[in-house]
Amino acid sequence: MAPRDLTRLPKAHLHLHFTGSMRLATVVELAATTGLRLPRGLTEQRGLGLSADERGWFRFQRLYDAARHVVVTEAAMRRVVREAAEDDAREGSGRLELQIDLTSYGPHVGGITPALEIVLDEAAAASRRSGVEVAVIVAASRLRHPLEARGLARLAAKHAGDGPGQVTGFGLSNDERRGDTADFGPAFRIARQAGLASVPHGGELLGADHAAQVVRDLSPERIGHGVRVSEDPVLLRQMVDQGIAFELCPLSNVALGIYPDAAAVPVRSFLRAGARLALSADDPLIFGSRLVDQYQVLRQVHGLTDSELADLAKDSIEVSRAGAATKRRLLDGVADWLRQAPNS
Repeated sequence: MAPRDLTRLPKAHLHLHFTGSMRLATVVELAATTGLRLPRGLTEQRGLGLSADERGWFRFQRLYDAARHVVVTEAAMRRVVREAAEDDAREGSGRLELQIDLTSYGPHVGGITPALEIVLDEAAAASRRSGVEVAVIVAASRLRHPLEARGLARLAAKHAGDGPGQVTGFGLSNDERRGDTADFGPAFRIARQAGLASVPHGGELLGADHAAQVVRDLSPERIGHGVRVSEDPVLLRQMVDQGIAFELCPLSNVALGIYPDAAAVPVRSFLRAGARLALSADDPLIFGSRLVDQYQVLRQVHGLTDSELADLAKDSIEVSRAGAATKRRLLDGVADWLRQAPNS
């Protein structure tokens, strides 16, 4: 008997970057329109096929920057949002919280305020068309000045809300080894006061000590990645006790060289600790793996049962910022999925 179809398992997708969500065909088409030449590493989209010595942050950032540079019009920005929602719908996602650094796109459309309004408007439209509830996370970058992060937080606060086409959270992304986490604390306080979820990255490139700094200085509701918190069982227990969820992206961890292979990703350590996990794809364009692939590898490599996979899907829904009605609909769908017999 074939296992249950994971694309039919309702789930929420809480860690997906705007540029990294793009289809390769879209990037190629936009590059041709703008006259930009793409690096071969991007067009080959080798993802997990990279050798160990080819993996790493700097290669990833070079490819990500190349893809970002093709998004230079309002139409292109709208297309990215629309296609992200369509792709999530095909994978059983009922809630997408799409993360964007507005400073990367604002210069092309008149500033960060128009950039956000474009994305929010298209998120609302894409929600109606696709059936996936699309909300937005505004992210600051560790590579830019913390004062800029405060401006982004104030802008995000003006559009705060948990429904489709609203800003649901505030994040902090890019190279964890750059910037002082504490300097971004004021921006996150602005965001939290507006009711936005605090969802910074942490504990991936750097170890558990870095995640501890993020917890102390930014008071996360969810932490982006946080996979290396497993190296400190005491910290892991503290974060679980505080109700902090982990946006785990197993296959991107492997593609970045954090772990040598999927079997080495410490998923069971989190499950034993009772952590709430929201499996996510991170940057499918670069890593070559999408949302369902994260569930698939936990089934095939880590031996999770359908009941355990359903629990992970429930976690993703429950720790999302979706409204009560959306959560109930998706959770009912998870229960229905589990009641159905595996495909024969």
